[in-house]
Amino acid sequence: MQRNSDVTATQQPQEDLTVVTTKIIAPAPGAYAYPLLIKSLLLSGARYSPDQEIVYADKLRYSYRTLNERIKQLANALTQAGVKAGDTVALLDWDSHRYLECFFAVPMLGAVLHTVNIRLSDEQILYTMNHAEDDLVLVHDDFLPLMERIHDQLTTVKGYIQLSDADAPSTTLPVLGEYENLLAQVEPHFDFPDFDEHSVATLFYTTGTTGNPKGVYFSHRQLVLHTLNAVGTLGVYQGAPLLRSDDVYMPITPMFHVHAWGVPYVATLMGIKQVYPGRYEPNQLVRLYREEKVSFSHCVPTILQMILGCDEATRTDFSGWKMLLGGSALTHGLASQATARGMCVHSGYGMSETCPLLCVTHLRDADLEQPAQAQVAARIKTGVAVPMVDLKIIDACGNDAPQDGEALGEIVVRAPWLTQGYLKDPDQGAQLWEEGWMHTGDIASIDALGVIEIKDRIKDVIKTGGEWISSLELENLLSEHPAVTSVAVVGIPDAQWGERPMALVVCAAGECITPDMLVAHLHQYVERGHINKWAIPKQIRVVADIPKTSVGKINKRLIREHELSQQALEIG
Repeated sequence: MQRNSDVTATQQPQEDLTVVTTKIIAPAPGAYAYPLLIKSLLLSGARYSPDQEIVYADKLRYSYRTLNERIKQLANALTQAGVKAGDTVALLDWDSHRYLECFFAVPMLGAVLHTVNIRLSDEQILYTMNHAEDDLVLVHDDFLPLMERIHDQLTTVKGYIQLSDADAPSTTLPVLGEYENLLAQVEPHFDFPDFDEHSVATLFYTTGTTGNPKGVYFSHRQLVLHTLNAVGTLGVYQGAPLLRSDDVYMPITPMFHVHAWGVPYVATLMGIKQVYPGRYEPNQLVRLYREEKVSFSHCVPTILQMILGCDEATRTDFSGWKMLLGGSALTHGLASQATARGMCVHSGYGMSETCPLLCVTHLRDADLEQPAQAQVAARIKTGVAVPMVDLKIIDACGNDAPQDGEALGEIVVRAPWLTQGYLKDPDQGAQLWEEGWMHTGDIASIDALGVIEIKDRIKDVIKTGGEWISSLELENLLSEHPAVTSVAVVGIPDAQWGERPMALVVCAAGECITPDMLVAHLHQYVERGHINKWAIPKQIRVVADIPKTSVGKINKRLIREHELSQQALEIG
């Protein structure tokens, strides 16, 4: 990434490390210094499972042999299009075989793959593409109108490659050719070079509560280490047997977001069958699950709720579908629904900045001996830090908090695959890495067995009358009402108490529920001493839908902003 010199990894302060003198032996003449590059992840899939399938919805399927050939063809096509080491290639596509091929071919050239968040506004997409200094854009036909609207404002883009599932429509963009046609014109041979394993491989943008999206980037070394760690974490532990050689994998998180949690790299290294669904539509996802015999997926809780509630779900047996949930808290109610339908749910935890794997549900023998529904409480906890993740909680003064299951603190982490900063934003990067630890902004407890339970985001904790209330805890309790399918709790200003909780609740189809019924539901937890009476929301609204972010998480910022605007109108 030659123009963006500030992308290179920066060393964090290491004042707490002791300087020691170690013994280093010079390598033998001719010894090969093996760099950790993404190209090495392609060696085993075709070696162990050359005839295994890569499937794109109901449109295409081919073998791992073909995958490796197509990656080389794509490298040739990109080279002919002028892409060279250090350039940035933007990609706008649904989850597809093309996306998987770009995950490899682009960074293996020494270029940077910018996975564009297609769910952002035109203005935000324009900002991210100019900020990334994209050189070439690969764009699906569905996003041609978007690119036509912003093309004249893109400052570095030199050309486009069109991605078509059918006949390619005409466009005013300077298109160099259609993806499949370009691949058909080149040889399936390419000698991918060695280079520094710290070279930037991927780039994407994460949105926050304020300001422009921030560029998060990862090196080849980080992605390889994350992949190797995930292979072990998801496969070897009896308490979390999520992804093994006989599984069939289908992502249900967008590939533009943290490389679909890095699992496509894991699945490709393992050589297992992969199913890419294209544009997410719940009924189609369920059909693919049935027809392709999918056994492992991952998604955010809101997508799981959509899957369970779609028409196809009513005639589908979900037994054996292992589902890793992350992105936001998995409530007891939703986990119970999925378990009752035969799914095996696990929680995962991470951030855009962490590549993302930090923690996964790890069930112990005592948990596994219980009936499925009795395991739900353990499955919805944040989990245990995976190998090579150094994780702790700290109090407001930066001191280590005790790991007794009661004390609360902010989660801070170190691991070999964490982003080293934000693109062209050293100040935000310094805040992220204060005192040499990555600050997550999540408040949690850790028990004596290392089980982490996130209580809330720092920005989402509700302070009422000097007491702290966890919005996640209230959401979990409300979700246990059988008529509730989705819930969000936020803090809203209150003249007397500073803040009070407000809840938005979505009712199950065919059910009828009122705010008074939900208040009565929460009172049982007050009587048991589980929550205090002031934790009961001041307002509970039954709504048709709850605002979501571009990656399907509940958008609490938008909920708060809407409530404040409504209050302003009422006062006016």
